[in-house]
Amino acid sequence: MKVLSYGRSCSVPVSDPHIALSVAGVSHRYAGAVRLALEDVSIVVRSGERVALMGPNGAGKSTLIKLAVGLMPLQKGSILVHGNPAGSCRHRVTMVPQRSEIDWRFPITVRQVIMMGRYVHLGWLKRPRPEDRDAVDEAMETMKISELADNHIGELSGGQQQRVMLARALAHDADVLLLDEPLNHVDVATQELVFHVLEELCAHRGKTAVVSTHDLGILKVHFSRAVFLDRRLIAEGPIEQILTAETIARAYGFEFHGEEDLSRWLNGSSNR
Repeated sequence: MKVLSYGRSCSVPVSDPHIALSVAGVSHRYAGAVRLALEDVSIVVRSGERVALMGPNGAGKSTLIKLAVGLMPLQKGSILVHGNPAGSCRHRVTMVPQRSEIDWRFPITVRQVIMMGRYVHLGWLKRPRPEDRDAVDEAMETMKISELADNHIGELSGGQQQRVMLARALAHDADVLLLDEPLNHVDVATQELVFHVLEELCAHRGKTAVVSTHDLGILKVHFSRAVFLDRRLIAEGPIEQILTAETIARAYGFEFHGEEDLSRWLNGSSNR
């Protein structure tokens, strides 16, 4: 199937409206690496779900997100976005990368960054249309950064920068949003706004969100399901079923010796 990068509209039809993301038998090894970054991982995410992607550093969370959005070629297994191979339509999936992967010194304004989310609808070297400018304005208003539109991105705080990146994803208007540790080093107000926006998108606009995070304390409040990775799939399912001492110990390599020990993690007072 031909890979479409940017071209105004996507000619690849949705073949499965009920399954947003299907990962089957995916393994990946980086060049020169001794061990696999992912090993035989299989996950199904249904449309409208908010799924937390959990696991320690080096567990393969970022790798899985990049493969799902089509930034890296699949080596083994398959990833489908609404029934079509990852990367076959850039319109339907978008990602918010980790802040550390972005050059915040680049001379560009907030509005220009968010307009990048519309490039997939514009096609190459096309001028923004009124609907593109409207989408950018709406995204900025949603993330409460309209007054920062003309600011240089390097002038922003960490929380403001993260709001900009989520606004770019909103302007993209993709069906599936993949967020790679969006809550790292941001203020509480930004965290709550991110969750409010994701809940609105998934509950009322039919979007699907997969969020990589280390914060066990937020799972019961903000997610319907969780996936625990440590290169391999450790556990996945409804939060109340899999958020156990055994799952956390297998994923993070800890031993728990009592309910008080576990409670400290689940209440968010010990994040990793």
